[in-house]
Amino acid sequence: MRISLMIGIGGGDASSPVDRYVEDLRAARDDGFGRVWSSQLPWDPDLLTILAVAVHEVDRIRVGTAVLPIQVRHPTVMAQQALTVNLVAGGRLALGLGLAHRPVSEEMWGIAWDRPVRRLREYLDGLLPLLHGEEADVRGEIVSTRGRLRIPGAPPPPVYVAALGPQMLRLAGRRTEGTITWMTGPRTIADHIGPTLRGAAGEVGREVEVLSGLPVCVTDDVAAARALAAEQFAMYGTLPSYRAMLDREGWPEPADATLIGDEDTVAGQLEKLREAGVDEFLGMPFGRSAEEKARTRAFLLTQHQDQRRAAPQPQC
Repeated sequence: MRISLMIGIGGGDASSPVDRYVEDLRAARDDGFGRVWSSQLPWDPDLLTILAVAVHEVDRIRVGTAVLPIQVRHPTVMAQQALTVNLVAGGRLALGLGLAHRPVSEEMWGIAWDRPVRRLREYLDGLLPLLHGEEADVRGEIVSTRGRLRIPGAPPPPVYVAALGPQMLRLAGRRTEGTITWMTGPRTIADHIGPTLRGAAGEVGREVEVLSGLPVCVTDDVAAARALAAEQFAMYGTLPSYRAMLDREGWPEPADATLIGDEDTVAGQLEKLREAGVDEFLGMPFGRSAEEKARTRAFLLTQHQDQRRAAPQPQC
């Protein structure tokens, strides 16, 4: 199981989010991480714009979006932006996509959230050909996409979908590189996410991956960290898709999904995810202090390095 880092693009201070992200990405590279993932929240700066700058300034390390909402970017625009960023990055971008939640889509953007599976299917019908230099000709009920892009030298990024429900997972398995989960535990991944995704992929001869994102705090004060998690991540318990994953796992609160404890405890929690079939873990450090976050980050880096050493080496 690969270990990657999740870092945010927002922040409450007055510093430039672009400059701050470049610094964070450079630090992750210099520390030795292989990939950094970042989310796009509705109130944040534009993630793809920031990534275009960051991958131009910082070499080698790979980046990913976890995830970009599809409602506010037409497939043509998404393909244009993703290919342009990946051209700058030299092929280091992974494109994670998802459907924003109903309150955001309908109340903020005024876009209906009905028929999400059809929306995603029609979106991929238009997006995937464009990413591979082919013509799109989709006359959908919700999303129509026609035409071709001309971005020479831009490699197509691998596409992942934030799929949790069975229909979304089957669609992701048949059409994309896999799924990115959030607030989802090892039992649910082993019994629901993995079998549904990989079963659909196997029907069409594809191989897919399960990427699992969760908050992490390496600490000796578990009670205080859990109280902080209960405060910071409470909103995820109110969103139906995440609530369903928490209920499947038997977790009453989003704080139950967080990885909290000392190094040995969190290592054991990561091992459960690996045994459940997670291919890449996206760790989002949180904590009450800079020192606690630094300890968590150092632990994730050690886990990343240990996993790399344990990976099979190519034969000469």
